[in-house]
Amino acid sequence: MTIEFGSVPFEACTPTQSQREAFKQAMDIISGKWKMDIIFALLTGEPTRFGVLRRKLPGITQHMLSSQLRALEADGMILRQVYPEVPPRVEYSITRKAYALGPVLLGLVDWVEWSREAENAGSVSASSERVD
Repeated sequence: MTIEFGSVPFEACTPTQSQREAFKQAMDIISGKWKMDIIFALLTGEPTRFGVLRRKLPGITQHMLSSQLRALEADGMILRQVYPEVPPRVEYSITRKAYALGPVLLGLVDWVEWSREAENAGSVSASSERVD
């Protein structure tokens, strides 16, 4: 069966064991309350200082931001550049590995917008339609 998501057709399928394992690995890397917000904030490609990044993420604590940045760095998703200055300057930037998530993130945004439009159109809720 093929379903339409916006203008993109999707063929229903049964994921292989390898695909399920790869998905779990991806979720292990990107799961965390703030990780996707951090990646989204760094998608500009511009190196960003800690304070600027924190201002882009209202509600995140300094400790949580530090923790999530360390985890993302360990997974190869961001780069941390320390400049030997007084006071020290640290900038964070996104890696190609994380930048490749851009289309996925925008796809999720499209999915949310599509779902909202389907529900606002007064038709049967997109969340309750059966896929045969």
